[in-house]
Amino acid sequence: MTSVPPQPENSFRIALELEYPEDRMDNVLLNALREQNENAQLKNISRSALKDLFNSKRIMIKGQRAKSNSSLAKGITYVDILGF
Repeated sequence: MTSVPPQPENSFRIALELEYPEDRMDNVLLNALREQNENAQLKNISRSALKDLFNSKRIMIKGQRAKSNSSLAKGITYVDILGF
């Protein structure tokens, strides 16, 4: 069982559950945000606004800054978006 990393203050957490590894996390994250109903602001986020979050280093995986072209492993990945 994977341990759940602590969630940073003032952040929105989304768990990405993947059956297969993914080469880029930006598309996977965008789809997951649009499917969730917990944060209306992120549900309606544009592709360019998501890119800005990556560029301003506000998207984290396990406490590390994520890049839009970061690959994702099979299984559950907890993504924290700072400022939400």
